[in-house]
Amino acid sequence: MATMLASLTDCIGDQLEGVEQRFHEELDSAVPCVNTLIRHVSRFRGKMLRPSLVFLCGKACGTLTEAHTVVATVAEMVHMSTLVHDDVLDEAELRRKGATINHLRGNEAAVLLGDYLISHSYHLCSSLDSQFASRLIGKTTNEVCEGELLQIDHRDDLDLDEETYTQIIIRKTASLCATCCLLGAKLAGASERQTAQAQAYGLSLGTAFQIQDDILDIVGDVRAVGKTLGSDVEKGKMTLPMIHFMRSAPKEHRQLLRSLLECRDADKVERIRNLILPSDSIPYARDTALRYVRQAQEALQDLPENDARQVLWAMAEFVVARGV
Repeated sequence: MATMLASLTDCIGDQLEGVEQRFHEELDSAVPCVNTLIRHVSRFRGKMLRPSLVFLCGKACGTLTEAHTVVATVAEMVHMSTLVHDDVLDEAELRRKGATINHLRGNEAAVLLGDYLISHSYHLCSSLDSQFASRLIGKTTNEVCEGELLQIDHRDDLDLDEETYTQIIIRKTASLCATCCLLGAKLAGASERQTAQAQAYGLSLGTAFQIQDDILDIVGDVRAVGKTLGSDVEKGKMTLPMIHFMRSAPKEHRQLLRSLLECRDADKVERIRNLILPSDSIPYARDTALRYVRQAQEALQDLPENDARQVLWAMAEFVVARGV
């Protein structure tokens, strides 16, 4: 995905390099072991989707400024902290084809590194003249945590409904994408209407992105996706393909899925994959993701016609094409 996304974001290549430089400058520590961990976790930053959204929405609506680089770096730090913490929650061993921090150094180091990233993000964001971005980033991080807590609260809830699932993924994933787009547009001098449209684009794109992630967790190829798969099943997280299957499959198939989800067999992930693949549940989830893609693209229609808007349009389609 990183290579394909890079080809889409050539127009902001210099700005993304600026984020990489600022990322390392801000996180540089006098403690060598901290720098070692930061160098390792930097391998997880291949896509840089969220910084790209900041710059592309800014460029689509006006002129990029130094504040865009600050906000883009902050968003990347927040995102990286969630990845490190997610790997602890999921007991994941692989991220971007490399070992996770928790697998290498244990949960204690991973949790503290995630905290280090999030605290640095707020320290950097406070350097902006306006407190609007800091307050919005703080609010959004709260929403991300709410989404994760809501998902944990519904762990092993085999009757989870689609509405609650959507609330979870909007909070834990889409909210940060929406904030990146909103801030990118606002910092470029966009009108209130344009800023609201950019935010709506990010919310729909982020929702589609997470649905595709959940699809790949069931049917993806670990060599292509580059991270531990099957963690949703192992952790009792009901995602859209399984929710649809529980609602629409024949009774005996629903009972089989329920028994598989409740068992501890070593091959349960593969058996669930083989059960769901022939059904309509994966196509249903993909169609749902595509509906959000169309919503994202519709939100762009009143933005100025320029190269950045075209890239945002293509990016919406790209997030659901990855891994297939």
